[in-house]
Amino acid sequence: MDIFIAILTLAAVTAIPALELRASIPLGFFAYGDTLHWGWVVLICVLSNILLGIVTYEILLPILEFFRKHWSWFNRRVWPMVERRRDRLRATVERHGEWGLALFIGVPLPGTGAVTGAVGAFLLDFRRKNFYLANFLGVLIAGACVAALCLLIQNGVVAEDSWISRLFMKEIEAPVVP
Repeated sequence: MDIFIAILTLAAVTAIPALELRASIPLGFFAYGDTLHWGWVVLICVLSNILLGIVTYEILLPILEFFRKHWSWFNRRVWPMVERRRDRLRATVERHGEWGLALFIGVPLPGTGAVTGAVGAFLLDFRRKNFYLANFLGVLIAGACVAALCLLIQNGVVAEDSWISRLFMKEIEAPVVP
């Protein structure tokens, strides 16, 4: 039962657009390390993130058409934010094509990832096959980067008192009950 809960938790954290596997892999390494081997953690998180990108890409058209048709505030408030993302992504994608989108998805920084890449690919009229390839490669890049960092921390290569180690391994003390 513990393994099932760990897998569901990792998939659920991966499904959060702002976090994706950038948060779920460290969670799996340091919270579920006793339950799941790190290889399974990476595999679960990478597959969940690839699936998240595909689902996002596939449901964007019906959702955006519905919002733009039925809610005028969407065109005034949300659509300009979508346009800014598209402009930010356009230069990289036009220069490098699928590889540019894969790098955009694969850089483990805030504001990048499979969801943002899917939105960008949709807005830039990427063909489905090209997005699937870029999503797959980008998520593999991100997964490898985050897993490598977690392995370095886990195996003591990164000093315990470094800011990187404190970021991922912050221990939460139990509250003292009087």
